[in-house]
Amino acid sequence: MKVSVKVPATSANLGPGFDCLGFALPIYNTITIEETVLPGTGIEINLISEEAPLDEKVFDNIPRDENNIVYKAVEMLYNSIGQEPSELKINIQSQIPITRGLGSSSAVIVGGLLAANKLLGSPADETALLSIATEVEGHPDNVAPAILGGFVLSSQDIDGTIVYRKLPWPQEWDITVCIPDFELSTNIARSVLPENVPMQDAIFNAKHLAMLVQAVYTKDEKLMKFALQDRLHQPYREKLVPGMKEIMEAFKHEDGVLGCVLSGAGPTMVVISHKYDLDKIKSTVKDIWEAQSIKVDVRNLKIEEQGAVILE
Repeated sequence: MKVSVKVPATSANLGPGFDCLGFALPIYNTITIEETVLPGTGIEINLISEEAPLDEKVFDNIPRDENNIVYKAVEMLYNSIGQEPSELKINIQSQIPITRGLGSSSAVIVGGLLAANKLLGSPADETALLSIATEVEGHPDNVAPAILGGFVLSSQDIDGTIVYRKLPWPQEWDITVCIPDFELSTNIARSVLPENVPMQDAIFNAKHLAMLVQAVYTKDEKLMKFALQDRLHQPYREKLVPGMKEIMEAFKHEDGVLGCVLSGAGPTMVVISHKYDLDKIKSTVKDIWEAQSIKVDVRNLKIEEQGAVILE
């Protein structure tokens, strides 16, 4: 028996929502898990990138054994019900660019978990799957929208339970995803963040996150433009993303542009707009990055309201 799961990309943080906000995007990874019948075949992990040759070198560094994060997630699910994984063949078909801040690791973790859960007869409910995925990934901001779809506010309780709410993203607000052709690992992006931040910066982000949630619910564009500011992660990561400051400045005072933020740990940038020339966004971003010999893939997308789907 084999099961395939299609999982959307995700963009986390959205400025002030560090480690607690994320939305799903219509770029997908498909993970297929098959229980093989031949004993002693062990684990077989195959990676197929539709982004090649862009991600070819990155794929070479992905483990093909028990150290692969998909297998780790699957093993954790099996162990949670007192079982060990059988001989497994895992195929990962990737459309989501790797190490670009678009939740590629969350997508494969979620896909592996949902596929394994189906193989096991669905012993884990949504709450358990969210908890396991978060334990493997480290935080729920990407895995929650990957499983649930849409725009999600999430946190983790002391007992490990994921607390979340889906927020009603205004469909008239456009999302432009700008994906540069260089990598930025989450570990490196995390390493530049300070262990402690000034109280005033923590208060700043708390205020802006609250304003952001209100702006989304009320479709208040003026408030949204004010809310999309951050002091906890973007100022520190700016030095790791050439052109980031220039791109953010270029849209800062443009009518119709609600904001420009780093997607997850970066280096992808996300521009949120309404009734703005989307071609102008493309040309502006391309001009800034190409001046630094950086190629960029710019996509105008809508939020994917459907999360991970088990394919028949």
